[in-house]
Amino acid sequence: MGKIVNVILSGGVGSRLWPLSRKSKPKQYLPIFNEKSLFKLTIERNQAVCDHVVLVGSVQNIDLAKEDLSSVSHDILVETLPRNTAAAIAFAALSRQPDDILIVTPSDHLIEGDEQYMQAIKRGIEFAKEGSIVTFGINPTRPETGYGYIESEGNDVLSFREKPNYDTAKDFLKSGNFLWNSGIFCFKASSYLRELERFDPKIYTASKAAYQSAKDGVLDEEMSRRIPSKSVDYAIMERSDSIKVVPSFFHWSDMGSFDSLYDYLTSKGHPADEQGNIVIGEQSKHTVFLGVQNCVVVNTADAVLILDKASAQDVKHVYEQLEKENSQLI
Repeated sequence: MGKIVNVILSGGVGSRLWPLSRKSKPKQYLPIFNEKSLFKLTIERNQAVCDHVVLVGSVQNIDLAKEDLSSVSHDILVETLPRNTAAAIAFAALSRQPDDILIVTPSDHLIEGDEQYMQAIKRGIEFAKEGSIVTFGINPTRPETGYGYIESEGNDVLSFREKPNYDTAKDFLKSGNFLWNSGIFCFKASSYLRELERFDPKIYTASKAAYQSAKDGVLDEEMSRRIPSKSVDYAIMERSDSIKVVPSFFHWSDMGSFDSLYDYLTSKGHPADEQGNIVIGEQSKHTVFLGVQNCVVVNTADAVLILDKASAQDVKHVYEQLEKENSQLI
């Protein structure tokens, strides 16, 4: 058997956590989780089973990762142009031996429950040894509308579902055979490349060409531009007949929005008033809430965001508008 390699994907900007998260320092590098970043926690969590780390990250913030990587055996692949997860994972797979088992993890998820996590990962490795493409489904605890879902029967995947509305999410929970799609995967490098070539040869061919033309691990921007931008879910997971799912029972959150961050911080004793309102970020000013409940004030040096916790998913629209305006605030 080859090595077990943790492939860490770190190309996102965390738009739903603006203004805390910026292109220059996205959410995975913010040291707000017991003074550690989600990126550092990802490395530490997988060290117990992985021999090596391959980071696929954005040229805009790759330097933020280097200090945390210095304590582990690692390689870095630098994306000069984001092309989504199917290509990012292809770069990592192309950099490894065919029998290496890749544990692909986002860099910005919060996971608690190390024993349950290791149990799930080791089960996934066993499936991967047999040539399966493995995904990890999280036992849902609420009708969450911000996550994708996996319909399953045992370890067999019946379907993948997009982020549902609230009523549909309640139906998913009631049925008992739906799992949250964690975005964590496990497979042999050769298995992934086989399925990518089979189901999306354009991504496979263009990714291989871009990887082969890379210099010192930095992918050429013009070659990268030729790669179709598609998630691994669309490119492979929803189409392959080699998929296995491992139902998992560790605590998981993608920390993708302020409602997730709110729940985490308040569970750790972050100050909240009697109506459940909190302040995140710089707290140099005395802040008072009147007549509102479950609101979040996010303070940074150059921007203030005020939101109802229930509107957390809509922050990305603010980010998108600022991006259209070429604002320096992102």
